[in-house]
Amino acid sequence: MTTYTNPVLDADWSDPDLVRVGDDFYLTASSFGRVPGLPLLHSRNLVDWTLVGHALERLEPEEEFVRPRHDGGVWAPSIRHHDDRFWIFWGDPDHGVFQVNAHDARGPWTRPHLVKAGRGLIDPCPLWDEETGEAYLVHAWARSRSGVKNRLTGHRMHPEGTSLLDEGTVIVDADRIPGWFTLEGPKLYRHDGWFWILAPAGGVETGWQGAFRSRGFFGPYEERIVLEQKDTEVNGPHQGGWVRTPSGEDWFVHFQQRGAYGRVVHLQPMRWDGPGGWPVIGDDGAPVLVHRRPALPGQPPAAPATDDDFPGGRYGRQWQWTANPWAGWATRHSGDGLRLACVRTSDAHDLRRLPHVLTQRLPGAPSVVEVDLELAAREPGARAGLAVLGDAYCWIGLQRGTDGTVRLVHRFAEPAADAERDAGHSRPAPEGRVRLRIETAPGARCRFSHDLGGGFEPSGPVFAATPWRWVGALLGLFALAPAGPAHGEEEGHAGAAVFTRFRIRPL
Repeated sequence: MTTYTNPVLDADWSDPDLVRVGDDFYLTASSFGRVPGLPLLHSRNLVDWTLVGHALERLEPEEEFVRPRHDGGVWAPSIRHHDDRFWIFWGDPDHGVFQVNAHDARGPWTRPHLVKAGRGLIDPCPLWDEETGEAYLVHAWARSRSGVKNRLTGHRMHPEGTSLLDEGTVIVDADRIPGWFTLEGPKLYRHDGWFWILAPAGGVETGWQGAFRSRGFFGPYEERIVLEQKDTEVNGPHQGGWVRTPSGEDWFVHFQQRGAYGRVVHLQPMRWDGPGGWPVIGDDGAPVLVHRRPALPGQPPAAPATDDDFPGGRYGRQWQWTANPWAGWATRHSGDGLRLACVRTSDAHDLRRLPHVLTQRLPGAPSVVEVDLELAAREPGARAGLAVLGDAYCWIGLQRGTDGTVRLVHRFAEPAADAERDAGHSRPAPEGRVRLRIETAPGARCRFSHDLGGGFEPSGPVFAATPWRWVGALLGLFALAPAGPAHGEEEGHAGAAVFTRFRIRPL
């Protein structure tokens, strides 16, 4: 293959940044409140990526993430390689700037270190200036926490990345640039004698990619728009990172906001407009859909894993909990299959409140999602299923009735609703087993169906998936039981459900 087609990562790998070390490229992305966080993807050709791990085992402070927090956690990380170590910096909008580091991208990574405490500090990016030995950090601001936005603040940083050495200086105030708003996501570089900041503005739906340059880190900076939608279908093309290949080619990755699919990742060619010139991204500043592949060694086609047989009860790297996990949610055993405990909860009426939902990204292309489910829990009200989660959600699965029988159920909840409703007719599942299916069509329109042994049958109307705040829709596996006097104990588990043969294939 001599060309590639965008997006190169057709799912919600939000706010991507990347780095090259030798012949290897590594990419990370926002993970917000999901755990493990800070996904790490690897490629040799910038087109085919595999998920090789995560840099953040648990979110800290831990007590802040015992419940789902899709508007908090890891925002817009930056990945760099310095002093024979990988470094990832990110902003938690409620707590400040954190970093982790490791000798090997596959770990082990250090525990999160708080570089600077504060509300509203987001999108940090470090720079170690090899010419002077100085270290710097730039970050943006979240108005929702600080009352400030549309500006970038620069700091001198301790060379070991442990602290900032000053209170910070506003080095770009976009309120002073006509037409610019929501400046954020800065990535800091040194090139051709200039300090460069590549930063988006204009909002994720309709914005653009800007470039800023100055002879000194603290400015003054001049600006230029270097990537925008123009007459293409790629809305809001911005926020990403620049990388140079061993042969000297320049490339830029960025995201495109696609509603329920989240922020998918595009790869754009990039060049510099002569010595001392500005970067030119895409096709003279417009995003490309199809382009010549980077001049890099061949690599077999690859993509982040989705399928899972759950050997020994273990789940693959593609899965994330919706909050910091507790021991016992998923039990190891000798066979295949994911054994999820039916956790007793007072939030059984609303999956969006549950921390013990195991999720992965909704594919950006039309797909068929299937999984086998067996409900082993004997307690009335215990249930398990396959869900599409967002501001609204819908799920299909099995539930134990008060008479001891198991029934297939299909339920949904609207964005503003605080409880779910039936989405399809309940029916007996006498064996306590079912194969569940979701077919996703363009526009994230999801058709649910089930197979109780006689072939697949559709259930309920089409459900249009919705994003969560900052997060695309997610596929989820869950097991639960209601808590309260009518259902026995208030805490603990009420048996288990077993999921096997999880598959995603093109529709």
